[in-house]
Amino acid sequence: MGLFDVFKGGGGIKKHVARVTNRRAQQHERWESIQVLANDGSEEALHALLTRFTIRVDPSITDGEEKNAAFQGIVKHGDAAIGPVHDFLEASDTLAWPLKILKELQSEEEVTGTLLELLSKMDTEYERDPQKKIDILASLEERKDPRIVQAVVRFLDDMNETARFHAVCAIFAQDAAADATDALTKAFLAEESVRVRVMTLDGFIERDWKISESKDEVGKKLPPGYSLGKKGEVRKKR
Repeated sequence: MGLFDVFKGGGGIKKHVARVTNRRAQQHERWESIQVLANDGSEEALHALLTRFTIRVDPSITDGEEKNAAFQGIVKHGDAAIGPVHDFLEASDTLAWPLKILKELQSEEEVTGTLLELLSKMDTEYERDPQKKIDILASLEERKDPRIVQAVVRFLDDMNETARFHAVCAIFAQDAAADATDALTKAFLAEESVRVRVMTLDGFIERDWKISESKDEVGKKLPPGYSLGKKGEVRKKR
């Protein structure tokens, strides 16, 4: 079942379900449909409102106003909106607006749990468009949760460089980052990206961690401006 199969309309609101994502519709028509769906509040209507976040219309001010109206129309239905939002997150590559909705309806711990559940279904192999995975990893950088390090560490070996970069950032954002010291060191040795290696080294410096294993190998991979002390401490020239 595809994304828009999930969100097809029927009954008395069918035209509004179709019109809310119709770029060719008049602005006042889409606005009317957003209001009708927001007032309806059925699961079908909430699913349809969520699809408004998958398109962009001109001018940008209109696009923003319509998306904000859809956002408000979903949030006002409280817990009834959580299921449709989760369905939308599973089916769509759009992350920002549904996460914003969940932040209004759930605790930080619950929202983080949703992100981790989505991430658990993703792999580290090559994919044509890894943006959704990258967005989730980037979102986890802004959160602290004891579950994050374990969930993110496998993405240190991701095929996508940007995903690896955000995986490193997400780990270092956690209080339990030290649990990944060995994994970070191993990933550093295999890493070809300078910015990922620099981010890793800066993280070691900030936490005063020492390289206890593979010091010689790490020394060979140091980018310009970095060095290792006798005790394995990472140093950066100022």
